[in-house]
Amino acid sequence: MARSNQTSPLVGFILLGLSAHPRLEKMFFVLILSMYLVTLLGNGVLILVTILDSRLHKPTYFFPRNLSFLDICYTTSSVPLILDSFLTPRKTIPFSACAVQMSLSFATGATECVLLGMMAFDCHMAICNPLRSPEVMSKAAYVPMAASSWAAGSTTVMMQTSLAMQPPFCGDNVINHFTCEILAVLKLACADISINVTSLRITIIIFLGIPVLFIFFSYVFIVATILRIPSAEGRKKAFSTCSAPLTVVIIFYGTIVFMYAKPKSKDPLGTDKQDLSGKLICLSYGVVTPMLNPIIYSLRNKDVKASVKNFVCQKHLSNVALYI
Repeated sequence: MARSNQTSPLVGFILLGLSAHPRLEKMFFVLILSMYLVTLLGNGVLILVTILDSRLHKPTYFFPRNLSFLDICYTTSSVPLILDSFLTPRKTIPFSACAVQMSLSFATGATECVLLGMMAFDCHMAICNPLRSPEVMSKAAYVPMAASSWAAGSTTVMMQTSLAMQPPFCGDNVINHFTCEILAVLKLACADISINVTSLRITIIIFLGIPVLFIFFSYVFIVATILRIPSAEGRKKAFSTCSAPLTVVIIFYGTIVFMYAKPKSKDPLGTDKQDLSGKLICLSYGVVTPMLNPIIYSLRNKDVKASVKNFVCQKHLSNVALYI
């Protein structure tokens, strides 16, 4: 698959995955497949119950529904490719398929960053301005807010993907990763990628820096408001309202920061271990986090738990009725 010269057309890339660690492949195949199925089931149920139960037609549940759909899209854009790489050492992926997979992963990740900021604003309104919250966070407001997050993520991915695929790729076309991760692909370019690096830095500031600052200050005001509540029961109820969104934010951004901000090893002997740890962190971000999101929301929210129980009971009764 290597290119003979810089002018020959690029056919595709080779994904290394865990081919350097064959003993881990079977174990991770079973583990990731199990987590992927749990992700589809958990997020699918959360989407279903928040649509069918009219009591959950609120921004408090509308945003998690969008988050669940994002998680399904994100994992589906990468997990099947990861699982295939465990079964096919040095998996070959066409250039066009690589661009599509990169686009979907980047778009859903950028959209989720914006959506988490909007969820923090919804929580801020519910705690700090409870009387104005129904008016400010009406359907006429929260639907366009969610739509704008999708639009922002889709717009930026078109620019980033087109820039990433423009440089010529020559020589080695082996991507030391599970998927077509944008930084791993750019390492193979045999041209100046300073424009790509600058564009990525601006995108990171917009989609990571600004939402993180917005979320941080939102929760500063939330905590300050909660601490002023006179009753212990009131403080407990207020904390429980925003504990789920805060938990999701910490897991999501904590994993990203740890993945991209960890220092690079200067020891050549430690390069392989560093590459392996980076891949495992990427799996945690791309597989574990989407699996935990519906669990966090369903276990910490009594309305969602009640709706899920009713949904399961109705399905069980309908199945029983079919056999009678």
